[in-house]
Amino acid sequence: MKEPGPGNADGMRVTVIGARRSGIAAALLMQERGAEVFVSDAGPVGAPERLELEEHGIGWEQDGHSSRVFDAGLCIVSPGVPPDVPVMKDMRRRGIDIVSEIEAASWFCEARMIAVTGTDGKTTTVSLIAAICREYAAESGFRVEVAGNIGVPFSSVVGGLARRDIVVVEISSYQLEACRTFHPDVAVITNITPDHLDRYGGSMEAYARAKYRIFAGQQCDDTLVVNADDPMLLERFRSFSLSGGPRLAAFGCDGMNARELGSSGAVLENGRIILFSDAEPDVMVISERELLKRGFAGRHNVSNALAASAAAAAAGIPAGPVRRAMAAFRGVEHRQEYVCERNGVTCINDSKATNLQALQKALEAVTGRVVLIAGGRDKGGDYSMLRELVEEKVAGMVVIGEARGLFREAYGDLVPVMEAASLHEAVSKGVDTALPGMTLLFSPGCSSFDMFDNFEERGSMFKRILREVAA
Repeated sequence: MKEPGPGNADGMRVTVIGARRSGIAAALLMQERGAEVFVSDAGPVGAPERLELEEHGIGWEQDGHSSRVFDAGLCIVSPGVPPDVPVMKDMRRRGIDIVSEIEAASWFCEARMIAVTGTDGKTTTVSLIAAICREYAAESGFRVEVAGNIGVPFSSVVGGLARRDIVVVEISSYQLEACRTFHPDVAVITNITPDHLDRYGGSMEAYARAKYRIFAGQQCDDTLVVNADDPMLLERFRSFSLSGGPRLAAFGCDGMNARELGSSGAVLENGRIILFSDAEPDVMVISERELLKRGFAGRHNVSNALAASAAAAAAGIPAGPVRRAMAAFRGVEHRQEYVCERNGVTCINDSKATNLQALQKALEAVTGRVVLIAGGRDKGGDYSMLRELVEEKVAGMVVIGEARGLFREAYGDLVPVMEAASLHEAVSKGVDTALPGMTLLFSPGCSSFDMFDNFEERGSMFKRILREVAA
């Protein structure tokens, strides 16, 4: 066990709040390690989850929390549960220790951990790091797992991993809020821009503090990798002492800032990705031109490649596997994903764009004019930041979900804005509006939770509807 955790799991009484994927995985892991587990959800528990709990003899309840949830020494909280709901306030008042599923799983993880957080680019960076690790594992013979916010609970993969193995974990600010002793061997912060401000009372500082928990438990033999192109991170780590903490590595398209900030890392110089280290000569990984051939459209994707290169180097992976994995990588589903071309219109699924910064990057990456499908649940962003880009790039806009009025108010004086009651209606209107040579871009700029369970479901629905409309 990498960290001892709060006592021995044998005989421990554990309450899990939230019966979705991560909650069920945490319950099963803790029971396997000897704990007595009870699962409680404020809403309905799905049939598959009920069957799994009952098959393992784990008690559960739905549609509210009874007093039984307080009969525990430890509470594992799912990331979707806000910290200020009554049951969590009562937990704290009673002195019950509250941790996230990521924290609890880390107590039982023997493998090397590479953890990635940030506002944007997490999933692409995690997928790239995993591809690099697998390329190296093919010649070195270790196991690679991917988990966390990417869709596979960390708790479901920790069993059976050995120290020589690697697990790459994507972690959101929600998951980091209740981390206490979590300390990955390599931690990566891709960037910090306004997001989830509805959860953090409109405070960027509060949001950033949650992100910074990724390195709070790191020690002197660990590495923190940060984006030197991000103004907030550059300011923070230029003056921040890591004495007794992790080594600092940096990446960035601005090589001067990255080399100044970190003793090692990855930079873009003369159109090439370069690995640098104070202790060794620079090593070229791949050219930016070659990355563009592989579908890395936009400077943000170059940044993701830099982050993955720096993280891999920090984990001791040589440049050769990094280079081969970069050359073979073909992108990630729902992230500026090419779907099809219909009547001369290129159709792109960017359902992972759950904030306005991600929408901005998608618009910047597309060449030519765009018919944009956007909307969902607003997260408290500043819509005015996109006005210039919308006026330049967008020929028409179809908006859905709770935020459709915000989009109309923000951009209705610049471009035609049509509202749609469903995604199906939005796709139909978008297809009818886009002319040959344009791009139909589904990049919501909002969360999916008003209409879908997650962005994956939303993106898959978009592609399914597109196929139906095309037929």
